[in-house]
Amino acid sequence: MIRMEEDNILLFDKPYGWTSFDVVNSVRYTLKKFTGKKHLRVGHAGTLDPLATGLLIICSGKETKNIEKYQALEKEYTGTFHLGATTPTFDLESEPGNFKDISFLKPLHIHEAALRFTGEQQQIPPLFSAIKIEGKRAYQYAREQEEINLDHKTIIIYQFEIIRTEFPEVDFRIVCSKGTYIRAIARDFGEYLGCGAYLKSLRRTRIGNFDVKDAFDIETFKSSLYHKLE
Repeated sequence: MIRMEEDNILLFDKPYGWTSFDVVNSVRYTLKKFTGKKHLRVGHAGTLDPLATGLLIICSGKETKNIEKYQALEKEYTGTFHLGATTPTFDLESEPGNFKDISFLKPLHIHEAALRFTGEQQQIPPLFSAIKIEGKRAYQYAREQEEINLDHKTIIIYQFEIIRTEFPEVDFRIVCSKGTYIRAIARDFGEYLGCGAYLKSLRRTRIGNFDVKDAFDIETFKSSLYHKLE
């Protein structure tokens, strides 16, 4: 149910290939037409990478003041690690390489690794990330092949469940704290196993009590509002 107000919290299922800002811009344009407000604040509560899908919280109007509150909530993800190779971005935004034999791996090793990465830990964010360093995004330094050092961040993995092991793929469900990079978990997971890994797919299914099952499809949302304008 869409609240017909300019101050909204809206849940969207971000499509594959869209940036979080693509969703924000699309929703902002639609809400401006619907509300008649030319200067309507719209923002999102937690970035999803372009190749990830799933729950994105969009706030508009006065609700944007609560963005940090929503960002602080725990997140739930499902996805797939590909073992035996790595990529510079730790996902499929770059080409796999550094291939290694994984014939020694058993499902037991995968479950042991998941236990190893459960709990509070220090994580180094990916170089290809939106973290700001002296006013510049980390991914900009990475693309320009400039060396930078990213500080460790304290994160918490509340739950790390292995759903399927069909080598070279491993499906997982992770519940984690704010600031956790699943791509970095893929990197560290592969290093721990001694074979390398990258994130093949990722879907955010929950933020706090907000569930992707209750989220709008972008096109359905737009067509619904445009229909009301007719």
